[in-house]
Amino acid sequence: MAESAKIGIEAAGHKCEIYQVRETLPEDLVKKLGSPGKLPYKEADISTLTTADGLMFGIPTRFGNMPAQLKSYIDSTGGLWANGTLRNKPFGIFVSTGTGGGNESTAMNALSTFVHHSMIYVPLGFASAGHLLSNLNEVHGGSPWGAGTIAGADGSREPTPLELEVARIQGEEFAKIAAKIAT
Repeated sequence: MAESAKIGIEAAGHKCEIYQVRETLPEDLVKKLGSPGKLPYKEADISTLTTADGLMFGIPTRFGNMPAQLKSYIDSTGGLWANGTLRNKPFGIFVSTGTGGGNESTAMNALSTFVHHSMIYVPLGFASAGHLLSNLNEVHGGSPWGAGTIAGADGSREPTPLELEVARIQGEEFAKIAAKIAT
Protein backbone atom coordinates (compact mmCIF):
# COMPACT_ATOMS: atom_id res chain seq x y z
CA MET A 1 0.00 0.00 0.00
CA ALA A 2 2.78 2.42 0.92
CA GLU A 3 4.59 1.73 -2.35
CA SER A 4 1.41 2.52 -4.30
CA ALA A 5 0.86 5.75 -2.36
CA LYS A 6 4.48 6.64 -3.12
CA ILE A 7 3.87 6.13 -6.85
CA GLY A 8 0.95 8.55 -6.63
CA ILE A 9 2.95 11.14 -4.70
CA GLU A 10 5.77 10.97 -7.23
CA ALA A 11 3.29 11.14 -10.14
CA ALA A 12 2.17 14.48 -8.68
CA GLY A 13 5.78 15.67 -8.96
CA HIS A 14 6.88 15.29 -5.34
CA LYS A 15 9.50 13.26 -3.49
CA CYS A 16 8.50 10.50 -1.12
CA GLU A 17 10.37 8.31 1.33
CA ILE A 18 8.86 5.35 3.14
CA TYR A 19 9.78 4.72 6.76
CA GLN A 20 8.81 2.17 9.37
CA VAL A 21 8.58 2.48 13.13
CA ARG A 22 10.61 0.38 15.51
CA GLU A 23 9.25 -3.08 16.27
CA THR A 24 8.56 -3.43 19.98
CA LEU A 25 7.83 -7.16 20.08
CA PRO A 26 10.57 -9.79 20.49
CA GLU A 27 11.74 -11.16 17.13
CA ASP A 28 10.70 -14.74 17.92
CA LEU A 29 7.15 -13.60 18.68
CA VAL A 30 7.01 -11.55 15.47
CA LYS A 31 7.92 -14.72 13.52
CA LYS A 32 5.30 -16.80 15.38
CA LEU A 33 2.68 -14.23 14.43
CA GLY A 34 3.52 -14.75 10.75
CA SER A 35 4.85 -11.24 10.22
CA PRO A 36 7.48 -10.72 7.54
CA GLY A 37 9.45 -8.84 10.18
CA LYS A 38 11.50 -5.75 9.47
CA LEU A 39 10.98 -4.41 5.97
CA PRO A 40 13.74 -2.80 3.89
CA TYR A 41 12.82 0.74 4.90
CA LYS A 42 14.61 3.17 7.17
CA GLU A 43 13.40 3.40 10.74
CA ALA A 44 11.59 6.64 11.50
CA ASP A 45 12.83 8.91 14.24
CA ILE A 46 11.28 12.13 15.49
CA SER A 47 13.07 14.25 12.86
CA THR A 48 11.30 12.22 10.17
CA LEU A 49 8.09 14.01 11.13
CA THR A 50 9.62 17.48 11.05
CA THR A 51 11.43 17.38 7.70
CA ALA A 52 8.57 16.35 5.40
CA ASP A 53 6.03 18.77 3.92
CA GLY A 54 3.30 16.17 4.53
CA LEU A 55 2.94 12.77 6.16
CA MET A 56 0.93 9.71 5.22
CA PHE A 57 0.60 7.07 7.89
CA GLY A 58 0.03 3.43 6.96
CA ILE A 59 -1.64 1.94 10.01
CA PRO A 60 -2.09 -1.79 10.54
CA THR A 61 -5.24 -2.04 12.62
CA ARG A 62 -5.21 -3.50 16.09
CA PHE A 63 -8.76 -3.73 17.46
CA GLY A 64 -9.81 -0.59 15.57
CA ASN A 65 -6.78 1.41 16.68
CA MET A 66 -3.16 1.90 15.73
CA PRO A 67 -0.87 -0.87 17.05
CA ALA A 68 1.37 -0.37 20.08
CA GLN A 69 4.47 0.10 17.90
CA LEU A 70 3.06 3.18 16.16
CA LYS A 71 1.48 4.45 19.37
CA SER A 72 4.85 4.19 21.13
CA TYR A 73 6.48 6.19 18.34
CA ILE A 74 3.78 8.88 18.41
CA ASP A 75 3.85 9.00 22.21
CA SER A 76 7.51 10.02 21.97
CA THR A 77 6.55 13.26 20.18
CA GLY A 78 5.65 15.23 23.31
CA GLY A 79 8.41 17.75 22.65
CA LEU A 80 7.08 18.38 19.14
CA TRP A 81 3.59 18.85 20.60
CA ALA A 82 4.83 21.25 23.30
CA ASN A 83 6.60 23.39 20.70
CA GLY A 84 3.85 23.21 18.06
CA THR A 85 6.37 21.84 15.59
CA LEU A 86 3.82 19.86 13.56
CA ARG A 87 1.23 22.63 13.47
CA ASN A 88 -0.50 22.86 10.07
CA LYS A 89 1.40 19.87 8.68
CA PRO A 90 -0.92 17.86 6.42
CA PHE A 91 -1.36 14.15 7.04
CA GLY A 92 -3.30 11.28 5.54
CA ILE A 93 -4.07 7.77 6.69
CA PHE A 94 -4.33 4.40 4.97
CA VAL A 95 -4.98 1.17 6.81
CA SER A 96 -4.72 -2.58 6.80
CA THR A 97 -7.19 -4.69 8.75
CA GLY A 98 -7.39 -8.41 9.40
CA THR A 99 -11.09 -8.47 8.56
CA GLY A 100 -13.48 -5.79 7.37
CA GLY A 101 -13.82 -4.46 10.90
CA GLY A 102 -11.68 -1.54 11.96
CA ASN A 103 -11.01 -0.01 8.55
CA GLU A 104 -12.77 3.30 9.24
CA SER A 105 -12.56 3.26 13.04
CA THR A 106 -8.76 3.07 12.89
CA ALA A 107 -8.64 6.27 10.85
CA MET A 108 -11.17 7.98 13.12
CA ASN A 109 -9.36 6.92 16.29
CA ALA A 110 -5.98 8.02 14.91
CA LEU A 111 -7.32 11.54 14.34
CA SER A 112 -7.30 12.22 18.06
CA THR A 113 -3.55 11.72 18.17
CA PHE A 114 -2.72 13.91 15.20
CA VAL A 115 -5.14 16.77 15.85
CA HIS A 116 -3.53 17.31 19.25
CA HIS A 117 -0.46 18.30 17.22
CA SER A 118 -2.67 20.76 15.25
CA MET A 119 -1.99 18.80 12.07
CA ILE A 120 -4.34 19.06 9.08
CA TYR A 121 -6.14 15.86 8.07
CA VAL A 122 -6.42 15.29 4.32
CA PRO A 123 -8.93 12.47 3.72
CA LEU A 124 -9.16 10.49 0.51
CA GLY A 125 -12.83 11.38 0.03
CA PHE A 126 -14.92 10.14 -2.88
CA ALA A 127 -14.07 12.70 -5.57
CA SER A 128 -11.19 10.82 -7.21
CA ALA A 129 -11.62 7.23 -6.01
CA GLY A 130 -15.37 6.93 -5.44
CA HIS A 131 -15.82 4.70 -8.47
CA LEU A 132 -13.35 2.23 -6.93
CA LEU A 133 -14.54 2.54 -3.34
CA SER A 134 -18.12 1.80 -4.42
CA ASN A 135 -17.13 -1.26 -6.47
CA LEU A 136 -19.28 -4.16 -5.25
CA ASN A 137 -17.71 -6.78 -7.52
CA GLU A 138 -14.97 -7.69 -5.07
CA VAL A 139 -14.26 -7.55 -1.37
CA HIS A 140 -11.92 -4.65 -0.67
CA GLY A 141 -10.80 -2.24 1.99
CA GLY A 142 -10.73 1.52 1.78
CA SER A 143 -13.22 4.28 2.43
CA PRO A 144 -13.41 8.06 2.12
CA TRP A 145 -11.18 8.10 5.22
CA GLY A 146 -8.32 6.55 3.26
CA ALA A 147 -7.12 3.60 1.23
CA GLY A 148 -7.26 0.24 2.91
CA THR A 149 -6.76 -3.45 2.51
CA ILE A 150 -8.15 -6.50 4.25
CA ALA A 151 -5.20 -8.73 5.09
CA GLY A 152 -7.21 -11.69 6.39
CA ALA A 153 -7.22 -13.10 9.90
CA ASP A 154 -3.72 -14.53 9.43
CA GLY A 155 -2.37 -11.55 7.47
CA SER A 156 -1.74 -13.59 4.33
CA ARG A 157 -4.01 -11.71 1.90
CA GLU A 158 -2.10 -9.25 -0.26
CA PRO A 159 -3.66 -5.95 -1.40
CA THR A 160 -5.66 -6.33 -4.61
CA PRO A 161 -5.04 -4.24 -7.73
CA LEU A 162 -8.14 -2.20 -6.82
CA GLU A 163 -6.84 -1.49 -3.30
CA LEU A 164 -3.42 -0.55 -4.67
CA GLU A 165 -5.00 1.81 -7.20
CA VAL A 166 -6.96 3.52 -4.44
CA ALA A 167 -3.69 3.94 -2.50
CA ARG A 168 -2.02 5.41 -5.60
CA ILE A 169 -4.87 7.86 -6.09
CA GLN A 170 -4.75 8.82 -2.43
CA GLY A 171 -1.00 9.45 -2.67
CA GLU A 172 -1.42 11.66 -5.73
CA GLU A 173 -4.33 13.64 -4.30
CA PHE A 174 -2.59 13.99 -0.93
CA ALA A 175 0.57 15.35 -2.56
CA LYS A 176 -1.40 18.01 -4.43
CA ILE A 177 -3.07 19.24 -1.23
CA ALA A 178 0.12 19.01 0.85
CA ALA A 179 1.94 21.13 -1.73
CA LYS A 180 -0.76 23.81 -1.52
CA ILE A 181 -0.57 23.88 2.27
CA ALA A 182 3.24 23.99 2.28
CA THR A 183 3.37 27.15 0.15
